Amino acid sequence: MEKLTLEKAKEINATMVKAENLLLHAANVSAAMEAMADHFGADREHWAAVGWLHDYDYEKYPEEHLKHTREPLRELGVPEEDIRAILSHGYGICTEVEPISDMEKSLFTVDELTGIVQAAARMRPTGIVDMELKSFMKKWKDKKFAAGCDRELILKGCEMLGMEIREAAGIVIEGMKAHADELQLAGN
Repeated sequence: MEKLTLEKAKEINATMVKAENLLLHAANVSAAMEAMADHFGADREHWAAVGWLHDYDYEKYPEEHLKHTREPLRELGVPEEDIRAILSHGYGICTEVEPISDMEKSLFTVDELTGIVQAAARMRPTGIVDMELKSFMKKWKDKKFAAGCDRELILKGCEMLGMEIREAAGIVIEGMKAHADELQLAGN
């Protein structure tokens, strides 16, 4: 495989991931990665594909996340740079693969960030469709809101990217808005 396409990523992911919430998370991260690619002037479909595939082994091996990723994806022909990017999103948690490229740093950052954006959008009658950054930032500052999302990790990712949380969140929100229906965030 020369390049991982979104279609191929969805096909591969579907062999391992069946849970609705994990498929929705894959879609959220994919949408965010597309927007990050636009920000960095990179290949949006490629980044979206890596985002879609990032939790490939999580459903079957939640306690050994990313330990069952490298070999299976390699055998399926997924390019090494994409496997490395996927492994890097677990940096300091379950892998020692440090995010170095813009794609890797972006994936590391948006993985958790999309969780807070999604939760904030779900609180609104209109979903993410007209959600503004200031509305998100209020939720961000409330440590009890979406408490399961690791804010320290997100800030570490932002630092790697040389971005403030406001900038990263703004990019992610716009990326997710573009896929509001698919992400079940179009409101009532």
